[in-house]
Amino acid sequence: MTVKKFGFGKIVCVLLLIAMVVVFSSCKKDEPAAPSPTDNGGTVKSGGKVEDRMVPLELELPPLMLAGTPKNMSNVENLEKPRAKGQARPVMLVPAGTTNVALKKPVTSTSLTPIVGVFEDITDGEKSGDGYVELDPFEQSITIDLGASYEIYAIVIWHYHKETTVYYDVAVQTADDADFITNVKTLFNNDTDNTHGLGIGTDKNYVESNEGKLIDAKGVVGRYVKCFSNSNLSSDYNHYIEVEVFGKELFGKPVE
Repeated sequence: MTVKKFGFGKIVCVLLLIAMVVVFSSCKKDEPAAPSPTDNGGTVKSGGKVEDRMVPLELELPPLMLAGTPKNMSNVENLEKPRAKGQARPVMLVPAGTTNVALKKPVTSTSLTPIVGVFEDITDGEKSGDGYVELDPFEQSITIDLGASYEIYAIVIWHYHKETTVYYDVAVQTADDADFITNVKTLFNNDTDNTHGLGIGTDKNYVESNEGKLIDAKGVVGRYVKCFSNSNLSSDYNHYIEVEVFGKELFGKPVE
């Protein structure tokens, strides 16, 4: 009889212990998880991987400064359709913390010396249209050395926006090396006759404006950015007012 009572009491104790464990576990689940700090405004996925918070790309656009008689665009082939009057350019989303990593970075060119301006003007942050860099005629390119490899999300080019014109055979590439041999990526190419030897481009010609040409780089990794052109609707020369490259450091710091 004594043995039976002891067994029953033991069972009761075990059941109480199990109930306490269940209640404690339930309380733990209801507690909010402590936020994981990140340097880039991102959130942490399972496994510890950082997922960047996406935000609209913020661009500081120069004022509209059109002058002269508008050009006849009827003979420009492969020209993209203009947006409806008053319609804003679609917003591009980029990871939080994305900045213009081309600002004040060195620029070289196939034109050894600019005809007008200096190469530093292409990345000086000034894009009003009053100042520009003029390169030699026909096929030319510029190369920006970002100083390190970055995740690149957008590139914006202002060739010349004081008149409505079109620059031909525009292409943009990124690479890990200055000779464009390693990890070469073509981000934009409207060179339909392969003038630059990059392959046949499928992108459209576009009319210059104070908005610049916004190119989605989709997070490609690279250190060097090369921009190609081949004269324009008004003359045989090539021009640049500004080029901005929006990117982020790799894993918290650029890779030298």
